[in-house]
Amino acid sequence: MGTRKKVHAFVRVKPTDDFAHEMIRYGDDKRSIDIHLKKDIRRGVVNNQQTDWSFKLDGVLHDASQDLVYETVAKDVVSQALDGYNGTIMCYGQTGAGKTYTMTGATENYKHRGILPRALQQVFRTIEERPTHAITVRVSYLEIYNESLFDLLSTLPYVGPSVTPMTIVENPQGVFIKGLSVHLTSQEEDAFSLLFEGETNRIIASHTMNKNSSRSHCIFTIYLEAHSRTLSEEKYITSKINLVDLAGSERLGKSGSEGRVLKEATCINKSLSFLEQAIIALGDQKRDHIPFRQCKLTHALKDSLGGNCNMVLVTNMYGEAAQLEETLSSLRFASRMKLVTTEPAINEKYDAETNRTFVTYDPMDEIQIAEINSQVRRYLEGTLDEIDIINLRQIKEVFNQFRVVLSQQEQEVESTLRRKYTLIDRNDFAAISAVQKVGLVDVDGHLVGETEGQNFGLGVAPFSTKPGKKAKSKKTFKEPLRPDTPPSKPVAFEEFKNEQGSEINRIFKENKSILNERRKRASETTQRINAIKREIDVTKEALNFQKSLREKQGEYENKGLMIIDEEEFLLIVKLKDLKKQYRSEYQDLRDLRAEIQYCQHLVDQCRHRLLMEFDIWYNESFVIPEDMQMALKPGSSIRPGMVPVNRIVSLGEDDQDKFSQLQQRVLPEGPDSISFYNAKIKTEQKHNYLKTMMGLQQAHRK
Repeated sequence: MGTRKKVHAFVRVKPTDDFAHEMIRYGDDKRSIDIHLKKDIRRGVVNNQQTDWSFKLDGVLHDASQDLVYETVAKDVVSQALDGYNGTIMCYGQTGAGKTYTMTGATENYKHRGILPRALQQVFRTIEERPTHAITVRVSYLEIYNESLFDLLSTLPYVGPSVTPMTIVENPQGVFIKGLSVHLTSQEEDAFSLLFEGETNRIIASHTMNKNSSRSHCIFTIYLEAHSRTLSEEKYITSKINLVDLAGSERLGKSGSEGRVLKEATCINKSLSFLEQAIIALGDQKRDHIPFRQCKLTHALKDSLGGNCNMVLVTNMYGEAAQLEETLSSLRFASRMKLVTTEPAINEKYDAETNRTFVTYDPMDEIQIAEINSQVRRYLEGTLDEIDIINLRQIKEVFNQFRVVLSQQEQEVESTLRRKYTLIDRNDFAAISAVQKVGLVDVDGHLVGETEGQNFGLGVAPFSTKPGKKAKSKKTFKEPLRPDTPPSKPVAFEEFKNEQGSEINRIFKENKSILNERRKRASETTQRINAIKREIDVTKEALNFQKSLREKQGEYENKGLMIIDEEEFLLIVKLKDLKKQYRSEYQDLRDLRAEIQYCQHLVDQCRHRLLMEFDIWYNESFVIPEDMQMALKPGSSIRPGMVPVNRIVSLGEDDQDKFSQLQQRVLPEGPDSISFYNAKIKTEQKHNYLKTMMGLQQAHRK
């Protein structure tokens, strides 16, 4: 195990024009805060009221930029997580003090992004710098609201329906949330999209202290798994980073909370009180029992609080005199947290399948199974091109999840059919004869719909058809009709790619082919670089051996110059040439990475366009009622508040123009911001589209 170390605690002070300079003072070392209160003269002459407090911390961040906060607080935690150490960064403090701004930042502005998006960027930047390792990244987003667990990413289309409520489960590997979806993400922009998706689903409310107060505790977790590409060994490392944005503590008299918000505040304060009790117990070396199970928050964070991880607390506080009582409470919490010790250690695991033939495999845990199920669903939806395969055990589970998803789809189709139709076996001649007598089947054995076409749906009966009479086949409705039951999206998607979407699909395939070719070249270049690096190491060892041999035998000089033998000279020349080759190949690799990033961007754009246009086509063809189709055409009348579907295809070209202008303005200052803004606008476009479709469906019901 690793050595024990104390939790790092920092304080970030919210900027204000009414800073209480006489009451709050910072130490010269920027690691301490002194609080001074004037005595309350109303208590009389004998007054034992404490008026001075001093708090020692790991850093005080006053008027600090988001850049400085991340460099000071989070950068080392994320860096060590990529080396196999678990990490937790937690924001705590009074409501409105800036916890969510510190953790998430302002998602509208790249420069004001918080710890969470910066951590995602650091992870993917580091992965690019480690071509010798295959590092997979997965994320989850958990919300704890009124002591109930919610998956903030459950709104994604490829996340399967949850049959049972989420629960916190403990096993020898630690604590995990059963039923929480875990999402594989292979690039920075996808990770940002998941973050923004979760942010739109968070529960907020307004009160006198904060117009957008978070009403829940949220835990965004980044799971990392690293395998060596060059060494065929069983060992690999795993780690996770918990980024915790706690709901704000509040005094009900100040916040003026009522009704639902009052109930939320009560649950928040109660869970934070239990968190403080757990912290006090962890700081007491004599305590044997730690009350983790008192609430969902402490139970979910059991691994993080005093466990096998690097932990950092950021306490957010006001600098105003009116909030001094809450500020003192927050600083006491930070001081107690500094007494807690953790024992970080590298999480090394062993792959039983590597270099072995006959092995008995351990079953996968719930998180791994849920993540594979999510990948299978995305693959079937067409939003994932490849399923990430690491070992043989995973292959077995992938096939098993295909079976699970297929079974669920079959049940859903049958259930839908049974709700809409009376199913008759074609070989049951007695049943067919019975429905023919009541006019539900024509002489050819085809189903005839009722006159309003609501219950039996493979066409509408002619007006001449009446119950009890046989319909003449010559007068049946021959025009192609839209089926009452829409085809499955995978089937429809294949049809769309071959017909209406053939051109964009062709461009998508071409771009993907170029991308794969660049990736192949990058892989080959990486192998050459690794081979050169190994040869450099061997040459250095041989050169050091020659030097030590020369030193033992005695060195010779001629006019102040060291005389070396031919073998050592050849090694020096060889080393010089190898380094030159290494620099050249590395430059080629950097160029290829730039090309890959650009090609990946093109592929993502094509994929997004293809999926967006498919959604529009599918909804217009099978979802939107036929009696509304005319109203949705350009130039036609439409009810107020309803947006034509065909104008949602590109999310408004005006929006795209604005985004292009935004890129031109911000990219010269921050070239790394493109993934951030791409993910932001895609998430907004998706939710605008969904809102519009919901409006159309509600209007149809009315």
